[in-house]
Amino acid sequence: MIGWIIYKHLVNEVKPEMFEIKRLIDEAEKQGIDIRVLAPEQFELIVTRDDRKSIMVDGEVLPLPDFVLPRMGAGTNYFGLALIRHLERLGVRTFNSSQSIDTVKDKLYTQQILAESNLPVPKTMLIRSKVDVDLVEKHLGFPVVVKTISGSQGNGVFLAETKLKFIDLIEMINAYKENATMILQEFVESSRGVDLRVLTIGGRAVAAMKRFSGNDSFKANYSRGGKVEPYEINPEIEWLALETARLLNLDIAGIDLLFDGEHYKICEANSSPGFEGLESCCNVNIAEEIYNFLRVRLSRF
Repeated sequence: MIGWIIYKHLVNEVKPEMFEIKRLIDEAEKQGIDIRVLAPEQFELIVTRDDRKSIMVDGEVLPLPDFVLPRMGAGTNYFGLALIRHLERLGVRTFNSSQSIDTVKDKLYTQQILAESNLPVPKTMLIRSKVDVDLVEKHLGFPVVVKTISGSQGNGVFLAETKLKFIDLIEMINAYKENATMILQEFVESSRGVDLRVLTIGGRAVAAMKRFSGNDSFKANYSRGGKVEPYEINPEIEWLALETARLLNLDIAGIDLLFDGEHYKICEANSSPGFEGLESCCNVNIAEEIYNFLRVRLSRF
């Protein structure tokens, strides 16, 4: 099999901390898969009826791969999305699809889809920087979580503990970008500084870990220095994770759940999930699981 990993940086800029890229390269070598890491800026797209010559890498027409793994996540820009769509038009299987990546980039749209299907999500409000603070207090209360429309690894997520701190935060954001669009979410106190990450691949909940902030932060991201431990996947966790991935059409997904008393709420979904934390605490080879899934989907055993 031949595969491309579309990553946000050039291959010679892939830093040692990019654990997932290295793991996917190493596992591909073990399985005899020809894998290349490419950045969007290496591509040129030409809209033409001659499909074979409609995409070039570094100015050269290359044989198309059997599959593509987009690893740009929330950082997928217009060109990156256009590239994935173009490859799909040429018949290349992408995991995940351009449609699903575009969907989960938008955190509000993700919440709308899940809420429409009656899944448990935090109450969410779309705002501009000129916001009715009393309305926020009435419907969400304080503390309240403030998020940018897109973002990953805890970037663009803030906690306003009080009404006054919320006003200060909004004023600061407005000074930086007038009329910025953001989303607000109710703060689930029982999940302060802790959450669950569930990795799903091809309709299976492969592994789950509990993440701790490791400091006073309310964020529990492993990439930000959080601590992790394996967590048993019970039927409720499995159903929530798999149903979220199904509704968002994600073949490979990282589903983040918040602890809500004895139950859970869906925080968000990731189309390009990291798995260093999972492999560090769970007895699982995520890269191998991904390639095994691809072989089944592509009928390449």
